[in-house]
Amino acid sequence: MAREWVEVRVASSLDAGELLGMLDDPAVTGAWEESGIVHLYWPSDGWTDASRDALALVLQRTGQGIPQDIVSVRTVPERDWNEEWAKSVKPLRIGRRIVIRPSWESVAVRAGEIELILDPKQAFGTGHHATTRLLLEWLEELIRGGERILDVGTGSGILAMAAVRLGAESAIGIDHDPVAIDCALGYAEQNGFGPELELRTATMRELSEEESRHVTLVVANLDRRTLLASVPLLAPYLERGARLLLSGLLVEDRAEIVAAFAAVGGAAHGSREAEGWLALEVLVPDSCEGGA
Repeated sequence: MAREWVEVRVASSLDAGELLGMLDDPAVTGAWEESGIVHLYWPSDGWTDASRDALALVLQRTGQGIPQDIVSVRTVPERDWNEEWAKSVKPLRIGRRIVIRPSWESVAVRAGEIELILDPKQAFGTGHHATTRLLLEWLEELIRGGERILDVGTGSGILAMAAVRLGAESAIGIDHDPVAIDCALGYAEQNGFGPELELRTATMRELSEEESRHVTLVVANLDRRTLLASVPLLAPYLERGARLLLSGLLVEDRAEIVAAFAAVGGAAHGSREAEGWLALEVLVPDSCEGGA
C-alpha cells in the first residue's frame, strides 16, 4: 500500500532549501519550489501540531505573512508528489562547464563540458539549490587534476561525482542516511563511474586513517548545527594541509563558523554568496600559497 504524505504549500519568497534549513525538522522528507510556491512533505504521522507551530514561527520571523493566509495543507500519496516534483526538474548549466539534467531531458553538450544525469528521487542534491551551485562552481575553478576528495554529507553524490568528472583522482562520498547513499549509488551507476568514486553510509569517525591521510580537499554541504559539531573532526584535515569547502550556511552564520574554525587553527581564505546562502573556503594559513 502506498504511503501517505502531508503536502504543505507555502506562498513564500524563500528558497525551498532555505525554508528547510530554518525549519531544522528531520521529519521533512522533501521540498521543491515552483512559481513562488514552496512544497514541503512530511510523512502523515510526522506532521504534528509542533510541526505546524515551527513552520508558523519561521514564517513570522522572516516576514512572510500571516501563516493561515499563505499555507495550505493536504494529504497526497507518495507517487503523486514525486511525479509533480519530477516535472519541475529541468536541465541546468552551472559555471562554465557543468551540465546537470534528468534522463528524460536532452541537452547539447559542448566541447569541454561535463554532464551528469540525475533523475529526482528525493529532494536533495540535484544542483538546483544555491548551496550546491556555489560548491560546484568553486570545484570547477579549484580542481586541476589529481585531487583526492572527501564529500561529507554527500546526499545524491553530486559534488563527489562532479569533482571526479572535473579531474580529481578519486572521491569518497559519505552520508549517515542510507536512503541518500542508495540514491547516490544509483546515480553513480547511471553515470558510469567506477572505483574512482566510492559512496557509502558512514561518518567521518568511521573513515580509516589511510583514507583520511590522503584527502586533499574536503567538501561539506551541511547545515550550521551539523557543521559546528563537525569542526573537531574536520580539524585534522586542516592540519594535514587539506582545503575545506563549506556550504549549507546562511550569510548571517559567517562570524560563528569562522570563529569555530579559527579555534582549531583554520582561517577563512575565501567566501561566496548566492541568494542569502554562504560558502566558505577554510585552510591553515601556512598551507595557502602566499598566506592568508
